[in-house]
Amino acid sequence: MAEDKQKRNELHQLDEETLFIVSQTFKALGDPTRIRILHLLAQKEHSVNEIAENLSLLQSTVSHQLRFLKNVRLVKYRREGTTLYYSMDDEHVMNVLEQTIHHAQHH
Repeated sequence: MAEDKQKRNELHQLDEETLFIVSQTFKALGDPTRIRILHLLAQKEHSVNEIAENLSLLQSTVSHQLRFLKNVRLVKYRREGTTLYYSMDDEHVMNVLEQTIHHAQHH
């Protein structure tokens, strides 16, 4: 009986890698600039220059934020010549973001 309880507790424990990924995901969603970038990419893929132009940001700022978002696997890119096109890479997180935006707009 005690063994069964211990096994159930182990199943409900979060491992360190999962905790790290979850905390980094919320960190990514906690920054207004990254939210703006993700919201834009939820509509369609964009190059760094297009993102910078659409959001009135410096290209270096966009590149820095995209690097962070790529590291936490929220965005991905494809190369076309010398241009990188970014798009969303995690539909679950994007759904959470869009639902949160919807919540904020109708609160």
